[in-house]
Amino acid sequence: MKKYMILCVDDEREVLDSVLHDLDALGEHFILEAAESVDEAKEVLADAIADHIPLALILCDHIMPGETGIHFLIELKQQDETKSARKVLLTGQAGLEETVQAVNNASLDYYIAKPWDGESLKEIVIEQLTTYMIDNEKELMPWARILNAAKIMQAMSDRRLSLSDG
Repeated sequence: MKKYMILCVDDEREVLDSVLHDLDALGEHFILEAAESVDEAKEVLADAIADHIPLALILCDHIMPGETGIHFLIELKQQDETKSARKVLLTGQAGLEETVQAVNNASLDYYIAKPWDGESLKEIVIEQLTTYMIDNEKELMPWARILNAAKIMQAMSDRRLSLSDG
């Protein structure tokens, strides 16, 4: 089974550690990476791209030193290697205007407000990863036991139907 990356970006180490803890159960099937700035995230992504590891999902804070999270998500949407990744804003400080900008640029798939509930975060991430796999992975069956099995099975059924109709 191909490995995919989940990248968490936040300038507060405690927040990163908490997110990684909440998503720890996914670490067996995904590469969990953390970055404390957009610049560091770009380095992590460059290494992953060089190693042919696709970015499946990014959880990104908005207010950080240097480049903002929303600007970074918009950039990722415009790059071939990262445009299909699910983009989740995890922040307590994004203004309405910036959030609307991200949504209008189709650069934001989900918004989670800080503070968050760990179990809810994990469920949201699983739903976003399920959507990513359905949209990007040919072989879905291995993902049924890890992600949303009902949606994966429905997608497999839909694919079979579209092949038999075509």
